[in-house]
Amino acid sequence: MRTCRVLVDGAARYALIDADEFVLLGGPPWAGLTPSNERVPMKGAELLVPTGASKVVAVGQNYRKHCEEMGKPIPEEPLLFLKPSTALNATLRPIVIPKASHEVHYEAELGIVIGRPLHRATEKEAMAGIFGLTCFNDVTARDIQKREVQHTRAKSYDTFACVGPWIETELSPDDLRVRSWVNGDPRQDGRTSDMIFPPARLVAFISSVMTLLPGDVVTTGTPSGVGPLVDGDTVEVEIEGIGVLANPVQKEA
Repeated sequence: MRTCRVLVDGAARYALIDADEFVLLGGPPWAGLTPSNERVPMKGAELLVPTGASKVVAVGQNYRKHCEEMGKPIPEEPLLFLKPSTALNATLRPIVIPKASHEVHYEAELGIVIGRPLHRATEKEAMAGIFGLTCFNDVTARDIQKREVQHTRAKSYDTFACVGPWIETELSPDDLRVRSWVNGDPRQDGRTSDMIFPPARLVAFISSVMTLLPGDVVTTGTPSGVGPLVDGDTVEVEIEGIGVLANPVQKEA
């Protein structure tokens, strides 16, 4: 099953995807599927970020080859940072390169959408608390990240948390192909089975630090092959069994 959020008459509505139509829901799908009689054609409709997340909890250095390319040691525990909800960005919406940065990178990642409150969850409980999976681009001002000890500014600019195009609920996160392209040229190609800390362990670990709420997004790190984006580029993230998240790139006006 695929769920999404779509703009209908100026308002954000959750929906199921049924062939070439959106079946509108009465609320978030993790709260219980309550389809209405309203249907909207997919053609011409605007997809929004598929979840109204209260927060994005991101994980750094979770693929060994990415650690190597960044010159970082293999972490003993998951390395966490937050991206604010104001950074959320939908498919086909532009990534805006801020004036403060001269080196903005893409990072293709598997995103996990939480379906129930999780607090100090076991790995089994964490797995059961995952609502579904989505594509994520952890856009990063790399030059700022290199200068500062904290990741907050480098990771938190508006448009730097690209999510979509929808959420897939019937897919295991344990061994999926993760790829990215810039202007049609392949850049990253990895598998989630190569993660240092697998998805269920990540979610359980994060829940021991902070309560995860329904709709929150957990990102899982990026494979090797990250690189720069410039004005006029189009970056795509594809995850096996989910789809393609595509975003144009433009400079801040």
